[in-house]
Amino acid sequence: MTVALVTGGTGFIGSALVRRLVKDGTSVRVLDNEWRGNAERLSDISDEFEFIEGDIRNAETVENAVKGVDAVYHLAYVNGTEFFYTKPELVLDVGVKGIVNVIDACMKCDVGDLIVASSSEVYQSPPTVPTSENVPLIVPDVLNPRYSYGGGKILTELMAVNYGRSHFDRVLIFRPHNVYGPDMGWEHVLPQFALRMKKLAEESDLLTLKFPIQGTGAEIRSFVYIDDFTDGLMVMADKGQHLGIYHIGTQEEITMAKLAVMVGRSYGREIEIVPGEPQVGGTARRCPDISKLSALGYSPKVTLSNGLNHLVDWYDEHADKAPNA
Repeated sequence: MTVALVTGGTGFIGSALVRRLVKDGTSVRVLDNEWRGNAERLSDISDEFEFIEGDIRNAETVENAVKGVDAVYHLAYVNGTEFFYTKPELVLDVGVKGIVNVIDACMKCDVGDLIVASSSEVYQSPPTVPTSENVPLIVPDVLNPRYSYGGGKILTELMAVNYGRSHFDRVLIFRPHNVYGPDMGWEHVLPQFALRMKKLAEESDLLTLKFPIQGTGAEIRSFVYIDDFTDGLMVMADKGQHLGIYHIGTQEEITMAKLAVMVGRSYGREIEIVPGEPQVGGTARRCPDISKLSALGYSPKVTLSNGLNHLVDWYDEHADKAPNA
């Protein structure tokens, strides 16, 4: 039986991956310090995997977690856009020390496969949209704390690829593009839209409500539901080529204004967008070219409207758990 370690395995994406690996018959070990993750996400299958509570920045902890595994899925990182601006030093500390410790441990313990999470933030505002995997990776402004995240992910890719050339049987890199779903955390746009709309609807009986957002609402994104994302990750893990980089997402684009309207209608209301100051360093349009992964068999199935209903229902039910509730 294959043994896999998932770092960051109690996070939103990590826990979905753990579930899938367990379902597929893999023996799974999880390393997480629970700073943003939550083992409760996996409480119903807690007896089906091994959990190690520890910090990815501790080399000894990482080495102990890596011992005896065949593959490492390295997802441990500080995600959440607000943290890029408020805790950039922590983002880099976890990102840089994490990939160094993981690679060192893998080499010492003769791990064959390393599968690494990167991000669409590595290419920022791309020259072409939909965006393929071979566009230049950039840090537009080292003084902007937002790029702590993308910069750390660029380093992660460089480390994985260049150590992978001679120290691993196979290294794969995946770039998630706006993965969403129930229990995805609180520091992302979709949960924030859902909670904001819930609050506005509870405070007013008006059929049309003023809805404040960051930016103009013309910004464009594409979102991939967590189940589709996990399917794509498994396709890559099964068929991906050594040193391969793969975008995982959908090509169903939507403006942030239309997205807000969809959230509003889930509460039976119309909205009037109230534009706000955009985040410095944000991107006007982002959508992945997924043809490389599609050629291996990836085919996302969940429409944004269906997936958004699942997300809104979850946050409506669990709004009392929000940090500022």
